[in-house]
Amino acid sequence: MALSRQTEFKITPATKKEIIKIIDERIREAHVTKEDFSELKAIVKDLAVAQQELAQAQKRTEQRVDELAKAQQELAQAQKRTEQRVDELAKAQQELAQAQKKTEQRLEELAQAQKRTEETVKELVVAIKETQKEIKILTREMRDSRTEFGSFQRTMSYAFENEAYRMLPKLLKEKYGIDVKEKFVRLELKGKEINFFAKGRQNGKEVYIVGESKLKLDDRVEKLKIKRKQKDVFQELQEKIDIILEEYPPLDVIKLLVTHFATKGFIEMADERNIIVVQSYEW
Repeated sequence: MALSRQTEFKITPATKKEIIKIIDERIREAHVTKEDFSELKAIVKDLAVAQQELAQAQKRTEQRVDELAKAQQELAQAQKRTEQRVDELAKAQQELAQAQKKTEQRLEELAQAQKRTEETVKELVVAIKETQKEIKILTREMRDSRTEFGSFQRTMSYAFENEAYRMLPKLLKEKYGIDVKEKFVRLELKGKEINFFAKGRQNGKEVYIVGESKLKLDDRVEKLKIKRKQKDVFQELQEKIDIILEEYPPLDVIKLLVTHFATKGFIEMADERNIIVVQSYEW
């Protein structure tokens, strides 16, 4: 039978010392690691906070980026509108330049027209001067013609009156029952020329016959004179009748107007005033 044998282990002082040294080192290492771990936890905590802050900053950055992107988009739209406006301004400027060109052409045309007008005016001034000379000549000729015509008219009037002097007595007798006792004469009293004056008898009574001679009697002319408050033929005749009655003994007066032609309206006006109108075709 084999015998068990227990080996006896003895710790020597040197071994003990080494063991203690090793244990102290282990303890020291364990202590350093714990402190480092605490520090690491603090660092991790700080890193977590920093990471959270960084996340928030990132979020704000993203929001800012979105805002910048939106602003950039608005800026791009504004840029597009600006470009459109620039195009419109360029087009307007081009149209303005064309309008300016047309205006300059029009001004040139107007300047040429003005020049032609000035030349025409000069020609007209010369023509007017010549016309004025001709007018002066014509005025003299017309004045002479008017004088000649007046003389001719008076001659015609006197010839007409002379014929009436011969024809009136018979006509007044046959048509109005007036007897002319003395021949008709032409009188001038108080600066007035009385064309017809004679004494006569009507219905057994002595009367004066006072008359005027006119080549033509027109109611429109006389109405216009009355409207304008001008002396009409009836007033002229009455003035001469008044002169006769001032110069001769008072008698009834037969009013007489002798003419080549009287309008129907004038004859009606004369009838309203009890005036006899004799036209040359009646004798």
